[in-house]
Parts: sequence; structure tokens; C-alpha cells
Amino acid sequence: MQGTRNLIEGPVMRQLFRLSMPIMATSFIQMAYSLTDMAWVGRIGSEALAAIGAVGILTWMSGSISLINKVGSEVSVGQSVGAQNEKDARQFASHNITLSLIISIVWGGLLFALAYPILNIFRLEPHITQTAVSYLRTIIFAFPVVFLSSAFTGIYNGSGRSSIPFYINATGLILNVILDPLFIFGLNLGTQGAAYATCIAQAVVCILFIRQLRFRDNLLGGFPFLTHLQKKYSLRIFKLGAPVAAFNTLFATINLIMCRLAAQYGGHIGLMTFTTGGQIEAITWNTAQGFATALSAFVAQNFAAGCRERVIHAWRTTLWMTSVFGLLCSLLFICYGNEVFSVFAPETEAYLAGGAFLRIDGYSQIFMMLEITTQGMFYGVGRTLPPAITSMVFNTLRIPLAILLVGSGLGVEGIWWAVCITTTAKGLILTLWFTLAGKRIFSTARVVP
Repeated sequence: MQGTRNLIEGPVMRQLFRLSMPIMATSFIQMAYSLTDMAWVGRIGSEALAAIGAVGILTWMSGSISLINKVGSEVSVGQSVGAQNEKDARQFASHNITLSLIISIVWGGLLFALAYPILNIFRLEPHITQTAVSYLRTIIFAFPVVFLSSAFTGIYNGSGRSSIPFYINATGLILNVILDPLFIFGLNLGTQGAAYATCIAQAVVCILFIRQLRFRDNLLGGFPFLTHLQKKYSLRIFKLGAPVAAFNTLFATINLIMCRLAAQYGGHIGLMTFTTGGQIEAITWNTAQGFATALSAFVAQNFAAGCRERVIHAWRTTLWMTSVFGLLCSLLFICYGNEVFSVFAPETEAYLAGGAFLRIDGYSQIFMMLEITTQGMFYGVGRTLPPAITSMVFNTLRIPLAILLVGSGLGVEGIWWAVCITTTAKGLILTLWFTLAGKRIFSTARVVP
């Protein structure tokens, strides 16, 4: 199939590495946008860091919603490629792009209108809330290009060409790294400078994707970016992507409530600790997500082609790789939590509080790897509901567990322990679920000797 990479032949480990390395690097690049902003804004002060941290929960929620079309693209295009159905692959690509644009405009308009009431949830000082509102309303203008880029990334991943999103997103990151200090300090724009830099960088990324698809690649024989939506394709995309988006959006909503608790018991330092610590933790999360996305694309093609043994081999190989990295991150956070946090928040009070968060969170990193890797398996075989159920149940339990632990005398650190305990439970239960359900899933699939 034109412009795609065949994943149903060749050594499994080599195929996984070739596919996962660019995806993982792309995930790190996307994470680096936020980390770069925080590293520079942290030099302004902990209050500014708390403001963009509060907005970070909403951008996380927005990224979760964009997964409708990222996961929808990866699985629908990947399975169509594996089944050698180029017509459906083109239709799914066009539908995902069209839907991502519609969703981004509706969601962005809603956030713009409700910026004040949403950010007042944190009950921060009025000037911090005002800074957060201004920052949010600026980056909302980048939502259409961010959602489109997410869909473009999914299309390339599903086609087995994960290196293209890496190169394009790397270009955007380099631009963001250059513009951040220029706008924040050179032009004295403060947090608004970080917002402007991100908007410009994301717009460039989207333009590069369009240029690549229109003038350099003829992926899937070419397809229109915008199309008249058909029920058959739209429903399939929502069936695949909506559960993933729903549990990630719920996760972001729960973290918004957890941020409110952190602000209640720890003030703006508590909020800053939780939001900045979560971004640092993304080192582990994005690594696992990179491997899991590659695994999902690999499994989608091989499962559709009936190559069962390759699917099982890929899962075991990926679990081994992600578990080793999770263990290394655990050691880093537990042993050097203060030092890592001080890179982003140089104030003594801030990095001591952040170091405590990372030490507690460090115990759960390997279990996070188990959860996200197994998510990739479920997505690849088209079963997105089990990860959604597991995530929704245990993420929701974080709230009462945090309140209980805070009330038991642990103070704000009770919130960090609630996160650690529920993350550990999710990893163990989802891995067990797939282990038990795998035989039934594969018994319904066509098997190629």
C-alpha cells in the first residue's frame, strides 16, 4: 500500500524498535514543550509556575480529547493497512482530520467562554488566577492546529511511518526553545510570552505536516483533508477513540479536583508541586506511551493479518523494555527527587516540596509502565474499553483516598500517596485482565501459520 510500512513481516524486536523509537522521541518532544515553558517560567517565580500549572490541567484535558482522532487514526488506519484495504484507510484518514478540526473549535470556544469560572476552582490569589486566564485564552488559538497535528501523527503511526511525526515535532520544539526566552525575558512578556511561543511553534508543526502530506508524500495514494462525514467511518472512529479520550479526560478532570485539594492544603506551593511534578513524571509516562503506541500500531496490522504469535511476542518484548526503564525512573525519583525538581523550581521551599512528591511517586513508576504498555495491546486488537474501565475506576478512587489520607495526618503528602497507590493498582489489574482475556480475544481472530 503506497507510502506505508509493512509490519507483518520481519523480526519482531527490530520492527518494534524502528517503530517505537521515533514515537517515543515524539512523545518526549511534546512533553518538552511544557517542560521548556516551566523551566523558563519557573525563573519568574513559583506563583507564575502555579498559574501555568493550573492551565496545564486544562491543556492535558484538551490533549485527552484529541485522542479521539489520534487513537482513531492509529487503529483504524493501521487495521485497514493490515487488511490491505486502501480505500478504507484513505476514508478513515480524511474522517479523522475533519472530525479533529470540528472538535477543536467547539472545545476551544467552550474553554474560552468559561475560563474564569473553571480556573476559580483552584481559589488562588486573584492576580495568579488572572495570569492563568490570560495564558489559557492565548493558547486556545492553537487548539485547531494542535488537534490536526495529533490526527496527522496518528495517520502516520498507523501507516507504520512514525519517523515523520518525530522530525516535524522536533522542528517545532527547537523553535519553541528559541522563542521562549526571547518572548518571556527578551520582550518582557512573562507568562504570555510562553503562550505566544507555544502557539507559533505548534502552528509551524501543523504547516509542516500539511506540506509533507500534500507535496512530499503520497501516503495511501493521497486523500482529502476535509470530507463529507459518513456514519460508517465516523462511528468506527468514535468507537475506537472515544473510550480512550473519555478515560483520559476523566483522568484530567480528577487531577483538576486533586489540584484543588493540593491548593487547599498546600496553597500555591501545593498546586505547583502537583502540576510540575506531574509534568516531570511525564518522563516515564511518555516513554511508556511511545512504546505502547508503537505496540498498538504493530499489533493492529498483525492482528488484522492473523499473525497471533507475532502479537504475543511483541507484547512480551515491550513489557520487558518498559519495565527496565520504569525501574530506572523509580531510582531517579526516589534518590534524586530534590535535584530533579530544582531544575524547574529553584526556590528552596518549592523544590523541597517537589522532591517529596517525586520520592513518593517513584514507587509506582514500574506499575505505570505495565498499565500503559498493556493499554497498547488492548488498543491494537480494537478493545479500548478494558483500559478505560480500569482507569476510570481507580482514578476516581483517588479523590476519596486522598481525602482519607490527608485526614489521617499525612497532610498534603496524603494526596501524593493516593496517586502512588492507585497507579500501582491500575498496572497490576490491567495486566492481569489482558492475561486472562487474551485467549478469548485471539480465539476469534483469523490465524496465519
